[in-house]
Amino acid sequence: MDADAARGRVLLEESRESVVVLDADDRVVAASRRARQSVAGLVEGKQLPEGLLSGEAGVVPLIVPYDMNGRRERLVYLTSGGDLAAYEELRTGFTAAVSHELRTPLARLLSLLDTATLPGEDVLELVDRARAEVEQIRELIDEVLFLSELESGTRVVALGAVPVRQELETVVAELEERASRAGVALVVEGDPSLELAIRPRMIRVVAQNLAENAIRYAGPGATFTLAVERDGDAIVLRGTDDGVGVEEAQLTRLFERFFRADRARASRGTGLGLAIVKHVVTQAGGTIEALGGLGAGVEIRATFPAA
Repeated sequence: MDADAARGRVLLEESRESVVVLDADDRVVAASRRARQSVAGLVEGKQLPEGLLSGEAGVVPLIVPYDMNGRRERLVYLTSGGDLAAYEELRTGFTAAVSHELRTPLARLLSLLDTATLPGEDVLELVDRARAEVEQIRELIDEVLFLSELESGTRVVALGAVPVRQELETVVAELEERASRAGVALVVEGDPSLELAIRPRMIRVVAQNLAENAIRYAGPGATFTLAVERDGDAIVLRGTDDGVGVEEAQLTRLFERFFRADRARASRGTGLGLAIVKHVVTQAGGTIEALGGLGAGVEIRATFPAA
């Protein structure tokens, strides 16, 4: 029972939400770190600040009553109305963007199927092209679901320390043929002993998305380098290409869902790869940035605390 209580306390403490536990007299029994940081006057053992339960303080409470060893308690989620509006706006925008991104390959697929019914057409060639459209739709759906799992916490990112370079080499080996067809050389650099507290699968997700981004957009003759290196007390995982680059004004937008730089708008990419990279990195406690410029290539730097 002590272990269950300790586990419950950790789950409450580390919640991303502002959550408090109240007794029957509205005294705070426990509160998440986020609640203590964001709610003024919140003190364990004291009354909950006035107005929070009634909604008068600009907070929309979600109250979950329960019994604990014969005592009546309540779990209260405290969310501001502005947060709810912002979330709804984000959800609506994301749904619209997904619908838009699916509409294009679906339209191409229908056009190919209509063409295949016409006399004299190369049906096998049209079927191959239709299959490519279906594959793009599948890829988009897979990445939307993966991103949703990352955001909801269903996908666990952090785990025990893992050597990074061997995971980078695995990714490069898998993408070598595809990169060769695009005229992009792939290189791996870094100390094989450097480790990160991230699941091997998540390291490969980051590396694969960075490499695929370069294969699609860096241009023929470019070299893309995946590297892991120590920088003081941090470990840096970077993907750098010397290709055509993007406008400096667009660098900060590369991690937005479905954003594509001007020259990449005709690409068959989903526009979610770097958004996924950002989520993996931040959930593992790291930070990420994009560097470069038009004609200067692109460098994506993910910085993590050392394992």
